[in-house]
Amino acid sequence: MRYGLIAGNGRFPFMVIEGARRAGVSLSVAAIREETDPSIEQEVERLTWVGIGQLGKMIRFFKGEGVEKAIMAGQVKHVQIFSRAVPDARMLKLLLKLPRRNTNSLIGGIAAELRSEGIDLIDSTYFLQDYLPIAGTLTHRKPNAAESADIEYGLEIARQMAQLDLGQTIVIRGKACVAIEAMEGTDATIRRAGDILRGGKDARKRLKLTSGALTVLKLSKPDQDMRFDVPVVGVPTIETMAETGATCLCVTAGKTLMFDRDQMMALANKKKIAIVAV
Repeated sequence: MRYGLIAGNGRFPFMVIEGARRAGVSLSVAAIREETDPSIEQEVERLTWVGIGQLGKMIRFFKGEGVEKAIMAGQVKHVQIFSRAVPDARMLKLLLKLPRRNTNSLIGGIAAELRSEGIDLIDSTYFLQDYLPIAGTLTHRKPNAAESADIEYGLEIARQMAQLDLGQTIVIRGKACVAIEAMEGTDATIRRAGDILRGGKDARKRLKLTSGALTVLKLSKPDQDMRFDVPVVGVPTIETMAETGATCLCVTAGKTLMFDRDQMMALANKKKIAIVAV
């Protein structure tokens, strides 16, 4: 079985490469020129660089490598896809067929194109099962009563949001929703929530916020497509929470990647931030 990797930005592609190496698998990598760290060239033997819009070139590379299953790992920014990409003929044909210009629709279309060539897009955590948390409290400190109430309220919001193609981060305080992620990413959403609270007493009153700190939920959808857009948290998440005064993080058990888990837990314990998987 030959495996291919579509590599976006950040550390995720490197983690997949390492996980595959531990499993005795060598990957054929299609690296996104506008996004992927160039140092990836030192990590693999078979690699080609493709532009964001070069779907045809990527498929030809995988076919030439005999790839039967492909993994997509690492973010490709929305603005890159829909504003700056110069599509080849195959990508242009795909874009014209899209019912919506959102991530799910686009990646679903790419998956269909790959499948038409005998290449299955599989779970991006296929080689990374050890990085997925089991249910329960992961830190020394458990969520307190106020944080637990905020988690329950946040889960209610998440259930209502499940059918919408929005981000995966929700920030709660005093059972009031302070911020929901759109395209800006987890850390920017947490910072925005902190900025709102720093707006003063009037801002807090308008939001009907009670006392307490921010609780952050990073959740997968009930039908989360683990082939792409997998929820990810790591050390930067905890650093941002500490900066904004957030004291509790809730993630989805079995469906959230935890980068640098040991360092992340150590920092959370040091900052007395509770982390729970549900």
